[in-house]
Amino acid sequence: MKRPAGVLLLSIVLSLAAWPKDKKKDPNEIGNRDVGKGINFYSIEKEIALGKQLAQEIAREAKVVEDPLLSEYVNRLGQTLARNSDAKVPFTFTLLDAENLNAFALPGGFIFVHTGLIKVAETEAELAAAMAHEIAHVAARHMTRQATRSQLAQILTLPLAMMGGWTGYAIRQGAGVGIPMTFLKFDRRFENEADFLGLQYMYAAGYDPTASVDLFERMLSLEKTRPGTISKVFSTHPMNSDRLKNAQKEIDTILPAKPQYVVNTSEYTDMRARMLAMQNHRKSQPADPDRPRLRTMPGGSVPAPDKQEKQDKDDRPTLKRRDLVE
Repeated sequence: MKRPAGVLLLSIVLSLAAWPKDKKKDPNEIGNRDVGKGINFYSIEKEIALGKQLAQEIAREAKVVEDPLLSEYVNRLGQTLARNSDAKVPFTFTLLDAENLNAFALPGGFIFVHTGLIKVAETEAELAAAMAHEIAHVAARHMTRQATRSQLAQILTLPLAMMGGWTGYAIRQGAGVGIPMTFLKFDRRFENEADFLGLQYMYAAGYDPTASVDLFERMLSLEKTRPGTISKVFSTHPMNSDRLKNAQKEIDTILPAKPQYVVNTSEYTDMRARMLAMQNHRKSQPADPDRPRLRTMPGGSVPAPDKQEKQDKDDRPTLKRRDLVE
């Protein structure tokens, strides 16, 4: 017997209502969804241990900002964002004295922010956008999931018996590693997901999500006028108009408007000014008179100053402006 059209329509509506929602698109579900699921050779514990090992390596090689006020501020901002994320690991935020516009995450919740990023981020919300993106990489376990993919590709070319099975191979690969690009460079899908989740995290923490678009636009402009401003690690997924459009679309479709957002704070303004003053003071300091110097020996083959200057100019690399590919 044929059902009336009204009954059929009601049945369809009820079926759609019962259809499970995509929690990843609902910021109200943050913390109640598993965004890091997927094939992964690394347990959470092993991921944290690996990240700690790599973070210690970076701390030995890079220049960590020792100023307690700056360090405490960056850590407090990061912890606020992390509490509004899906991450299941504790976080450590470290400020590095480095000019390039960059922030990056290591497995297990170890995040590094460059002073160059703070120099470019004009508001606290813009800095929060960049840090939320890195927190999203940790929450979705992109580093170890990508490392697992790489290991799987290698496993397919080797007899498993030689490596002691899947788990044994993962442990071997994870031991004694330096700082492989596998943990820092992500494919397009992972970068898009970090953009997607990062916007939700900064929104949940109370920040204006459009600040992410503002930062993207400034980065695009800087890279176009001064190629190389964005570090190679940060630009593995190129800044382009599609990324901006996707961010704006998410803001318009899945982030309900709030009556007010945090855009900037006096604390961020003061902190940023403090950092810039410290950098300017360091640059204005006279050279150390006790540092080693090179002295030209009489009769040496070093060119005369005018010739040396011409030779230096000739040896300088020439940078060509390149247009961004849309």
